[in-house]
Amino acid sequence: MSGPAPTLPEELLLLALDPVRGKPYCRNSFLEYGVTGAVLAELELQGRVAEERGRVVVVNPLDPPDPLLGVLLRALPPPGKSRSGAGASAQRWVRRSGRRAEGLYLDALVERGVLRRETRRFLGLLPYHRHPAGPASPAGQVRQRFEASRAAGHPDRRGRLLAALAAAVELPSVRQGDRRTRAAARALARGEWPALAVHRNVRQDKAAQAGGGGGG
Repeated sequence: MSGPAPTLPEELLLLALDPVRGKPYCRNSFLEYGVTGAVLAELELQGRVAEERGRVVVVNPLDPPDPLLGVLLRALPPPGKSRSGAGASAQRWVRRSGRRAEGLYLDALVERGVLRRETRRFLGLLPYHRHPAGPASPAGQVRQRFEASRAAGHPDRRGRLLAALAAAVELPSVRQGDRRTRAAARALARGEWPALAVHRNVRQDKAAQAGGGGGG
């Protein structure tokens, strides 16, 4: 990926998509939540938003350098403009904005050659997309940095946020293992507020599926 270093939403997508098949390693709706949580995490790292009792509060409304982050920052209530108190519920915003955020980032990565887009049809009728790695994909480097951060215990917050988001969307590479490994992944997902908002939406979807008789 030429140009600036990838943002957290981009890194999460590159971790979550099979570079050959272009299929997410996790449920796609979970990845939508994860990308949106990664947007909040990136905005917080840049000093644009903060979390107050489960709500996202914009503290710097000026557009960040990344244009997609700017689009999504403007989708949050401006300072003092929320009708239900300060900011927006992190959990509800992640759910409401998931599909849009993922779509924006996938389109941008395809345009830059980081991903390719393959259109297929379910039962020969309904179109859907796969996103294998493109010629400019840095997926290998992203995964190497992720594994190095994990081996070191995620010493910096950026690496810890990415790991927490990966755990929240239930990427197998993060959550598989013995009971201790799975417990550590759950604790990681709950320990960072953007990942916690994702985790709660994932848990809500799984509970709804179980309640509807679909298992879970």
